[in-house]
Amino acid sequence: MVSKQTTIVNATGLHARPASVFVTEAKKYQSSVTIKDVDKGTAPVNAKSIMMILAAGMGSGTKVEVACDGPDEQQALDALIALIDGGFGE
Repeated sequence: MVSKQTTIVNATGLHARPASVFVTEAKKYQSSVTIKDVDKGTAPVNAKSIMMILAAGMGSGTKVEVACDGPDEQQALDALIALIDGGFGE
């Protein structure tokens, strides 16, 4: 299992469009992927479920931790962290 913390930088946070992009990327990998709000200390949610991500309500400036566990965990983690750090192209 690998994990890394980062901060959501895009102005509108993890709303519908970036959440959709995030879920689509997460589903490309065999590894299980979770994301949690470090600031709130909430339980990790399934990063392959758009409903779970939207329900978590992670806004701009939220510190998150992405964790991946499986055969392609490092590739999944690198790709998802790059998406967040790049502001989902917004």
